[in-house]
Amino acid sequence: MAKTAVQPNAVGWFEIYVSDLPRAKKFYEAVFKRPIENMAAAPGNDVQMCTFSMNMDGTGAPGALVKSSKMRPGSGGTLVYFSCEDCAVEAARAKASGGTLLEPKKSIGEHGFIAFVQDTEGNMIGLHSLK
Repeated sequence: MAKTAVQPNAVGWFEIYVSDLPRAKKFYEAVFKRPIENMAAAPGNDVQMCTFSMNMDGTGAPGALVKSSKMRPGSGGTLVYFSCEDCAVEAARAKASGGTLLEPKKSIGEHGFIAFVQDTEGNMIGLHSLK
């Protein structure tokens, strides 16, 4: 049987919409202990962006925090899961950084563990770990 070519993961980029970019940047840096860098805006564009530190040759999807007059933060839309060593740690950091713990760490069987938090902008995010 012929071997199927490996395709990249389905998600190539993500954006989390925010109302207060400095507050959101502070929250995500505190929770994930990773730098978030300001991105230069395109001329004539009202969009402000900060990117999560990224390695374009690494695994996972790069992404950004985005403030735009056309998009609003909130829950009930797309859910982004962040990979963690132990999702309970990041869930505790989220709560300590002004977020809300929506659902504590729980088992999802052979696929590891997840937790759900709400950021300082009202967005729900997922946390995933194997332990």
